[in-house]
Amino acid sequence: MRTLITGGAGFIGSHLCERFLERGHEVICVDNLITGSLSNIEHLRGHDRFTFLRHDVSHPLEIDGPLHNVLHFASPASPVDYLQYPIQTLKVGALGTHNTLGLAKAKNARFMLASTSEVYGDPEQHPQREDYWGHVNPIGPRSCYDEAKRFAEAVVMAYHRAHGVNTRIIRIFNTYGRRMRLDDGRVLPNFMGQALRGEPLTVYGDGSQTRSFCFVDDLVNGIEKLLDVEFHEPVNLGNPDEVTILQFAQEILALLGSKSRIEFKPLPQDDPKVRKPDITRARQLLGWEPLVPRSDGLRRTLDYFQQKVANS
Repeated sequence: MRTLITGGAGFIGSHLCERFLERGHEVICVDNLITGSLSNIEHLRGHDRFTFLRHDVSHPLEIDGPLHNVLHFASPASPVDYLQYPIQTLKVGALGTHNTLGLAKAKNARFMLASTSEVYGDPEQHPQREDYWGHVNPIGPRSCYDEAKRFAEAVVMAYHRAHGVNTRIIRIFNTYGRRMRLDDGRVLPNFMGQALRGEPLTVYGDGSQTRSFCFVDDLVNGIEKLLDVEFHEPVNLGNPDEVTILQFAQEILALLGSKSRIEFKPLPQDDPKVRKPDITRARQLLGWEPLVPRSDGLRRTLDYFQQKVANS
């Protein structure tokens, strides 16, 4: 089996490269390294079934020989990144998805799109189910990411309906674990980095907004299961254990035994007030649900961030 993973040098993509090598696949990792890092895949580059290709999939991609799976995970995925690279984010969601679907069609390969809970925007339905259409500002600062993913889902379904491409769509909710970047602007690396450096923890708004955090190993298990099931509509993958941002900050401080204080700042525009996946579909379809409690996942992630802070 040959599996191509775009964004394969990123946080989630690098874990997928590992998993499919473990399954015995030949893995082609494609990344333009805007937000990915070679350090995430350095331990894989000597593997005889692993190939790294530096390429921007917003431009056409040709691969010699057969392909069995195309997993499209390339995209800036944190507000810091997609606000810095709005055009690239739109292009990889639109042109990148179109190009990789064309590759999957040509190779008669299974295709998987990494979509996001951000397609639900600042939701008026809680928890979020796959049949909810969302509440998204199409011209706000976050729209470059939200709308890129919404378009990506639309073109995936069009390729499935018009061309019979064997597609999958996952909507990924907040995921954490080793290989997150300290500076990626997401709440967990922000809090851990600030606490480890003895800095105040930045909480936006009053901290009452909620998130649901899924450990990366659980997410990869769900991705692997969905790829092997014939189902073409979106599937939420995330942990429904919901927590307020203020509670989460307090958990991080307790875990580290940190004396850092909490500092409140204004809430960014269009920041979702709540986020919790309804994973009924994943439970019924895949027999999947997250197994790693947040307390365990955070402890397993802490060692990685301690090393990153020490080396920064």
